[in-house]
Amino acid sequence: MNLKKLLSEDTIIVDLKGTTKEEIIEEMIDLLVARGRVKDRDAALKAVLDREQKMSTGMQHGIAIPHGKTDSVEKLATALALKKEGVDFASMDGKPSTIFVMTISSISRTGPHIQFLSEISQILNDSEKRDRILQSKTAAEVLDVLTN
Repeated sequence: MNLKKLLSEDTIIVDLKGTTKEEIIEEMIDLLVARGRVKDRDAALKAVLDREQKMSTGMQHGIAIPHGKTDSVEKLATALALKKEGVDFASMDGKPSTIFVMTISSISRTGPHIQFLSEISQILNDSEKRDRILQSKTAAEVLDVLTN
């Protein structure tokens, strides 16, 4: 899987405005809608929030992976965002989340979603790369860390 095909500078936010889990999810979905990656904002928002209600997608090491499945996407839609001061995302380790990776996938296609999460997880498991991502000032810098 090629991360450069799924993530691009225009789907990366280096300074999220939101201060709550819901605001961050909405901000990231709005980005995907604005970039033409998601057709139905409300359906995508509902899918991600429904998933969050079942179990938080706040992981550990400051990473959260909000995701959902809906027919409002034709192919996997992804975004990455940073909130350097962190937000409570009910993470597994109880620490604030700072790196957010969103995926919205089609109900009928699970393969690309799983492949993307596997690849991005391998990168984000590296503490040095997480630090470099958080120090990035531009989307281009974030993309460079992820793809090199």
